[in-house]
Amino acid sequence: MTARWTPRTAACSVGSVAETHTDARPVTDDSALVTRLLAGDERAFEDVARAFYPRMLAVAQGYTRTRAVADEVVQEAWVGVLRALDRFEGRSSLRSWVLQIAADIARTRAVREARSVPVSAFELDVERPETAVEPERFRGPDDPFPGHWRSYPTDWRRLPEQRLVSTETLELVKRAIDELPESRKIIITLRDVTGCSAAEVCDALGVSPEIQRVLLHRARARVRARLERQFDA
Repeated sequence: MTARWTPRTAACSVGSVAETHTDARPVTDDSALVTRLLAGDERAFEDVARAFYPRMLAVAQGYTRTRAVADEVVQEAWVGVLRALDRFEGRSSLRSWVLQIAADIARTRAVREARSVPVSAFELDVERPETAVEPERFRGPDDPFPGHWRSYPTDWRRLPEQRLVSTETLELVKRAIDELPESRKIIITLRDVTGCSAAEVCDALGVSPEIQRVLLHRARARVRARLERQFDA
């Protein structure tokens, strides 16, 4: 007999299911998956929880003060998802729809905590003048080759693989991401850490493709600059 759940009991188990070390089975067919979830299939819920939990948590952490509060947001989001599942129309992917619900709840929670990252914050970040690369890296107008690189970026393909994937390097990347403005931190985490597509990020955060693209580029440039200081030392 297939195990069954209720929205509340299922959502309460999200953390323990999502953080187990068992790999999630592929979540591909949205319509079939929704049918299984609506039928109360516990195995389907476990698969979805493992697959979606890191992305939902990344959204929640972008708006809330602590990991504990972010976890509460994810729990609440799952309750909302499971209660509204019969209204899922398939206009976007199931993952995009779930992330939108998580983002809405996270923003509401952030307002209550007086720490919100509204859409205007993403727009203001894009409007802020900023160069992706320090101007001094390029030759000046009086140089025989104006606008050319003074020194080319490090070709990291020549570095030992062990150094690129070392714990020290991964910790440096994590710190660099943590130090980013919240708007960029949310976007680079969703795109490069949890693997969301550009469309999913735009849907979840309610931002335009241009804003998503600019902030992701700036975030990646800032992280790369931190790594360059490490590798070029």
